[in-house]
Amino acid sequence: MNAMMNTNTIDFSDIQGLVRRGYGSLPAACYLLISIQESSKALPWLRDLAGKVTFADIKPYEQAVNLAVTYHGLSRLDLTPSILNSFSDEFRSGMNTPHKRHILGDEEENSPEHWLWGGPATEPVDLLLLCYAKDETHLNIYATHLQNGMSENGMVLLEKLDSETLLDGKEHFGFRDSIGQPFIDEFSTQNSKKMHPVPLGEILLGYPNGYDRYTQRPLVSNEQDPHNILGLSAENKELHDLGLNGTYLVFRQLFQDVPKFWKTLKQCSQQKQSTLNEPSGPDNHEDAIMLASKMVGRWPSGTALVQSPDKDNPSIIDRDNFSYHETDQDGLKCPFGAHIRRTHPRDSLEPEPGSEKSIEFSNRHRLLRRGRAYGKPFDPSMNPAKFLDEIDKEAAPVARGLHFICLNANIGRQFEFVQHTWANNPNFNGLYQDPDPIIGSRTMNGLHADQFTIQKYPSRYQLDNLPAFVQTRGGAYFFLPSRRALAYLLA
Repeated sequence: MNAMMNTNTIDFSDIQGLVRRGYGSLPAACYLLISIQESSKALPWLRDLAGKVTFADIKPYEQAVNLAVTYHGLSRLDLTPSILNSFSDEFRSGMNTPHKRHILGDEEENSPEHWLWGGPATEPVDLLLLCYAKDETHLNIYATHLQNGMSENGMVLLEKLDSETLLDGKEHFGFRDSIGQPFIDEFSTQNSKKMHPVPLGEILLGYPNGYDRYTQRPLVSNEQDPHNILGLSAENKELHDLGLNGTYLVFRQLFQDVPKFWKTLKQCSQQKQSTLNEPSGPDNHEDAIMLASKMVGRWPSGTALVQSPDKDNPSIIDRDNFSYHETDQDGLKCPFGAHIRRTHPRDSLEPEPGSEKSIEFSNRHRLLRRGRAYGKPFDPSMNPAKFLDEIDKEAAPVARGLHFICLNANIGRQFEFVQHTWANNPNFNGLYQDPDPIIGSRTMNGLHADQFTIQKYPSRYQLDNLPAFVQTRGGAYFFLPSRRALAYLLA
């Protein structure tokens, strides 16, 4: 069924603020993972909390809070089985089933049995409070305020996950992050619209997606919504739309081993110079940073390799204005297996590389990322050269990494597809034994894959025996409801 959308009907006051903006002006953040122990006691507290939630019609300047709920949490809110079963299969099954472990690469050291939260050995997470503030002092006061009365009202705080703001918007390995976000026309405040926008329905439920259809979502009957709290379904006016203006939130706590990453790249640099009879400098820093950039697909500044293949060029302002097929179809600038090239292939894949069809295919798997770093940086400068100078300063692994958060309307076709088919796949885009060098699993189908192929030098060159640099420490799938949906769920 073809779907038509009138953008004037989008009600930002019904959409949680995190969907529209990442709260970049609120650098302090923490995430509260909560268990509902007594539903009858919890509901009044949650109704009060729902009145404090930040929605997308207001840009906050001091603080913001958003609220998401797991499938287990929904089951604690006394919803009927028919309503619970109307949520997507991926959301209902969760992240730590044997099938999901295989899909996501959460095996061996990444297995949920080892997770700090969200695993089978830990208390089920029901609620997620995402808290943001203008500074750490304000955040601590605000988070404490939000927790007032929680324990007395049948809830337990399982984890408080703090974030860390790193210099220049970088992640812990030292590379500028969150550049290649999907562009959504309806969220733009600019008069001029960018090319290749992602349909709103790829992010928000209740709108046409990349197939010009409506993604599966929870719909309820008139009898199940007697107070007419919810809006009507676009496809069937006899059903009320519990999913409308909501989305699914994926949360994964990813540990990053910064010393291992840069020690490995230094060793790879030395090995490459020896193998190719290249002159070696006194410290190998320049070449190690170049190899790391090949693995990421961007230089530390965020400049894409296809824009500046031979050296970092921070003067390039628009670091996301490029394609792969047109500028680098042979992977000579940015390797085929580079992290950003495989998590957002742009125009480089079938059915017709370089065409609008290829871009449309890629856009059907986009993720709206809202994550933040956690833990102290290896060095406050966030300069990889400084990292390499001090590579041996930590005697033991330090708790640091990324709170990966993304929003998507279809967990299976978006997040799980990207992780399994693009990131973990050792045969992505004609490669062999090459998983994503940054986030890819080193084990797929019982087979070990640990190499990274560079198409230039002047012929193909491979980095072998790459260890895993990122480890999953927790995770869960959440539903991020609209204002109306919150009122319905907590009625």
